[in-house]
Amino acid sequence: MNGQVELHSMRVGYGASDGTGRDGVAANLDVDWLTGDPPWRALFGDWLAAAIGAGVAEPNAMIVGTVDADGRPATRTVLCKGVSDEGIVFFTGYDSDKGRALAANPYASATFPWIAMERQIHVRGRVVKVSGDETQAYWNSRPRGSQVSASASDQSRPIASREALEAKAADVARRLGEDAPVPVPENWGGYRIEPDVVEFWQGRADRLHNRVRAVRDGDAWRVERLQP
Repeated sequence: MNGQVELHSMRVGYGASDGTGRDGVAANLDVDWLTGDPPWRALFGDWLAAAIGAGVAEPNAMIVGTVDADGRPATRTVLCKGVSDEGIVFFTGYDSDKGRALAANPYASATFPWIAMERQIHVRGRVVKVSGDETQAYWNSRPRGSQVSASASDQSRPIASREALEAKAADVARRLGEDAPVPVPENWGGYRIEPDVVEFWQGRADRLHNRVRAVRDGDAWRVERLQP
């Protein structure tokens, strides 16, 4: 096919000749890096802080995968807005595509793709809605424009044009007035992925990458190395 990109030749080398990677770490990721209860939490925080410190664009962006009622998967990028021992949190419309998928199959995966640092974290587990208080607290932290947009949008539903979308938002802002608080929409809120599996990936030379994962086993966790 004319104009076809030679994808097989697009190879990026990982690591450096001195054994370090782009994350500047010479040591190989190993199972003893995962400590505490749960064992993934401390290293997750360290890697997230390193991504922020390195100036990675949208360091809290993650690719969330869901499966709908027909068994069809979908992925999209959303922003992680909370991390705790219980899991990771994001916010969206309950009637959005992802919200409807989660209502049918309350499980999800999330990947933090810090490729520039040769690091990734993958999270998989059951998904639950966060409390109304937690949703309200996050809503209060959002800029007013973002609140108006969320209130105006029937997320994932078709609309005729950009002009129509902007008109909907303007109408909501007009009806609310300049100073009135914007209430949280009834069909909007947070979800928490409660991890069963958290995997850490560290790029290394010759595609001999390091993969270490924590797996929930009943009330306990086990940590293991995976082959790349």
